[in-house]
Amino acid sequence: MSAVATLEIPQDIRDSARVSLGDLRTELAVFLYGQGRLSVGKARELAGMALWQFRQLLGSRQIPVHYGVAELEEDVAALRELRRR
Repeated sequence: MSAVATLEIPQDIRDSARVSLGDLRTELAVFLYGQGRLSVGKARELAGMALWQFRQLLGSRQIPVHYGVAELEEDVAALRELRRR
């Protein structure tokens, strides 16, 4: 099981930003993906979204898709897993 980190954000800051905790997770996921610090899989996991939802969000914000060797390998592994079923 993965370790979990806790980030404390005062309520008055959340109120000022008019943002929920879920929205903060989504914004963090989009930011880290846009910076190339998270893969699309990990970013969508952080955002709590299905892959297609997260990709639509990225598209709506005109954030380019990062698709490299690591993502290709993840996709190939997923396809192989589907074939075994």
